[in-house]
Amino acid sequence: MYSRPIVPADFIVPERLEMAGFVLRPLTVHDVIRDYDAVMSSAAELKDRMQDGSTWPDGLTVEENLIDLAWHQREFTIRHSFAYTVMSRDGDRCLGCCYIYPASDAAFDAAAYYWARQSRIGDAADQALGNAFRGWLVRDWPFRRVAFPGREPG
Repeated sequence: MYSRPIVPADFIVPERLEMAGFVLRPLTVHDVIRDYDAVMSSAAELKDRMQDGSTWPDGLTVEENLIDLAWHQREFTIRHSFAYTVMSRDGDRCLGCCYIYPASDAAFDAAAYYWARQSRIGDAADQALGNAFRGWLVRDWPFRRVAFPGREPG
C-alpha cells in the first residue's frame, strides 16, 4: 500500500507505551480474537472513522481480521506504517487501536488514527488514550506535524 518507510532508517521504533489504565504495543496476528471482539463491539463508532465513506467493519469475519492484522504486522516490520493495540494493563482485553500512516497531505509528516472500544467512548479512558497517543507522537517519534483525520487538526 505504501512505498516507503515513514521513519528514518536509524530511528528506533517505540515498542511500548505504558499508561495507568492501558498499554500500547505492536498489533500482531496473535491479537486476532481480542481485536475482533473490540472492533465488532465498536462497529457503529468505527464506520467512517478510518476513511471517509468506509463501511468497515460491516461484514468483517475473524478470518478477514486475521488478514488485516497480518498486513499491519508486515507494514510495521518494513516501517511503512505502525499499528498498536491498546490493551488493558493485565493484557486480557483489547481497549482499542492506534495507527500511524504516511500522510496524504504534504503539509504533514504522518497521519494518526486512534479509537477506543465503544464502551470507553466519552469516558476518561477514551480521552486519556487520545492525550497519551498525541503526546507520545510528539515526544518519541520523529514527526514535526501529524494529521488526525476525522478528529480535530493535528
